[in-house]
Amino acid sequence: MVRRNDDVNGAPQDGAPQDDAPADEAPADEATGAAGADAGARPSRSARKRHAIALQKLGVRLTRLTAVQLHTLALPEELLAAVLEAQRLRSRAALARQQQYIGRLMRQIDPGPIEQALDATLHR
Repeated sequence: MVRRNDDVNGAPQDGAPQDDAPADEAPADEATGAAGADAGARPSRSARKRHAIALQKLGVRLTRLTAVQLHTLALPEELLAAVLEAQRLRSRAALARQQQYIGRLMRQIDPGPIEQALDATLHR
């Protein structure tokens, strides 16, 4: 019996990689792209975090306004109460938690009108 230079499974031992995929098919990750098929459907995790941080910073800007200025902005009741509570707090840790809460409330509403009203209030 003559033994060929193949391993147990029949793959050649000459060091050349054996490609089982047909030549006209692209590998799966090249066909769908590195980010996956639904990459355009939603923003990346980093983009969502950047957006959340920007909204929290907008909420922190609200905490620097007076109560009279806040009432002129037509904020949702829950957000207004949270901002007024943040102004009352003196503990650094409590203030950080309240700012996180304000950021979460800001993600539930449209920040555009609040930004415009805030800019108009500060530029008077």
